[in-house]
Amino acid sequence: MTNQILSEVAVSISELKKNPMAAVDSGKGSPIAVLNRNKTAFYCVPAAVYEAMLDRLDDQELIAVVNERIAEPSIRVDLNESAL
Repeated sequence: MTNQILSEVAVSISELKKNPMAAVDSGKGSPIAVLNRNKTAFYCVPAAVYEAMLDRLDDQELIAVVNERIAEPSIRVDLNESAL
């Protein structure tokens, strides 16, 4: 059975255990695939990439909310008007 690796760099789990930072650095800022018995066990993603992924996911959720509400009638608001 073939196994697709969705990364340009792959390291064995043994390499990761020996020197985790060298394994992460081998990706030069990109995610690395960690292999166990030549099968992808997981992906190791640098913090900056992970944060960017979360930001994009958050943006996608906000886009869904906007698309849901786009047909709702708008309400004119005067920010200088007192609510009291």
